[in-house]
Amino acid sequence: MIILSGEDTTMKTKSINQLEFWISTALYVLALIGICTSTSYGTANAYRFIENHLEYSRLTNFFLPEIFKISILYISFLLINFCFMPQLARKNNVVLNIILTVMVTGVSVIIWMVANTYSQADRLIEEADINHAYAILFGEAFTYIFLLYLLFNIYAYFKERGKSLLEKIPFLKRFKTDILLEIFTSAKIWLITLMVFAVVFSPTRDYEFVVIWLIAPPVNILLAFYSIYEIIPGLRKKGKRFGRYFWGNVVLSILIVLLLLIMLAAFMRNGDALPIALIFTSISLVCITTPLAWYIYKHKFEKQTEIQMLKTELGKSDASLNFLKSQINPHFLFNALNTLFGTALQENAERTGEGIQKLGDMMRFMLHENTQDKISLTREVEYLNNYIDLQKLRTSRSGDIRIEAHIEEQLNSLQITPMLLIPFIENAFKHGISLQQPSYIKMTLQTKEKTLFFDVSNSIYIKADNDPEKLKSGIGLENVKQRLALLYPEKHELIIRESANEFFVHLTLHLD
Repeated sequence: MIILSGEDTTMKTKSINQLEFWISTALYVLALIGICTSTSYGTANAYRFIENHLEYSRLTNFFLPEIFKISILYISFLLINFCFMPQLARKNNVVLNIILTVMVTGVSVIIWMVANTYSQADRLIEEADINHAYAILFGEAFTYIFLLYLLFNIYAYFKERGKSLLEKIPFLKRFKTDILLEIFTSAKIWLITLMVFAVVFSPTRDYEFVVIWLIAPPVNILLAFYSIYEIIPGLRKKGKRFGRYFWGNVVLSILIVLLLLIMLAAFMRNGDALPIALIFTSISLVCITTPLAWYIYKHKFEKQTEIQMLKTELGKSDASLNFLKSQINPHFLFNALNTLFGTALQENAERTGEGIQKLGDMMRFMLHENTQDKISLTREVEYLNNYIDLQKLRTSRSGDIRIEAHIEEQLNSLQITPMLLIPFIENAFKHGISLQQPSYIKMTLQTKEKTLFFDVSNSIYIKADNDPEKLKSGIGLENVKQRLALLYPEKHELIIRESANEFFVHLTLHLD
């Protein structure tokens, strides 16, 4: 997971704000051009005035009202998106920003209503009571501005707090951070397009597109994510193909539309918008979202899986070679032979033979079993014990060296990547043991069900300037981190702590 610094986050936010500003400004300029074009070359709304025998002016009955209406929307969006809501989301000056938001909304309602009395003056004479006519225009203006500004606020708040809100959803906690970013981006795009539709289409007529866009995209987005991250992976594990997935999604789509129908039944009598939206939703779920989700999964996740497998194989080969080189090194063999030679001089040949046998078992393990992908945990533990016993021979003459090994005998059938644990123990002996100073090593290994718990701690001492290991880090530690990341992604926890007196390693590993 990549964590951005505060400066990087601030720069990213500024870039997004600049992009939003220029996009909204470009749309505003295009709207102004459209109004000017309709005023100069079109009939605009003149036909309604002519039909009602009213005097019509392009300036006062179309151009100025539309300019005021589109301008107040543009200014209000900038204030809400860049000033008021970011402060509210951060809980800065809450009361002041709420008051300012209400004031902007109220001013917008008044400007919109007054503008409509000029651009829709023909509607005033259609009503018997002029006050009732003004009330209708005010109600339409209030409803439209309220809903549109509510959408502005929802978008601005979601932009500020959307990621943290998504992270709190229990269902999404199972997935990687990527899905949160994808859902966040998709929701933002949907809200942006919904705002554009709401601005473009009139609140009193032709609002079917807004209703369709309010229902269809979020339902399709949710089904797409659920299919990509839940349905398809589950079916692929069972060996099911596209046909099983397609007909399953057809049934699921029918259930979704029926659920929407039940939830929105009370609104169905208000026109054809909802039935059209539900029909469009059902068609898009089956004909667009279902095959598109399959395509995305196949060309994104399966390719990623293939690339990961190639990286894993390459990493395993490279890591195995490096481990072999690191284990069969002159320094280790020289110490081992010196140990056996000293033991042979001081004691009988029984201990010497034991040491040679253990060394032979270790070399055989490294040359043969180390080439396999997985071996039994029992064999890995035997190798660890041989290594520890051989090192104990080397340090047995020093009373100031304390070696404690509590390694459980493994009678289970668990499998592990070979030579995954030895680097931690070898590092402890190499950097934690001094023949001249008091030192210690503690090792524990136990399993519970399919989980392995492994701890190694050792003392730290200051090496002499002529010690060849003084400037070298532990053998294989970086390599084993790489192997764990490649072979046990999301199945291990590695904690390494170092203080002035002790080096400590804890590994939790979920095995097969």
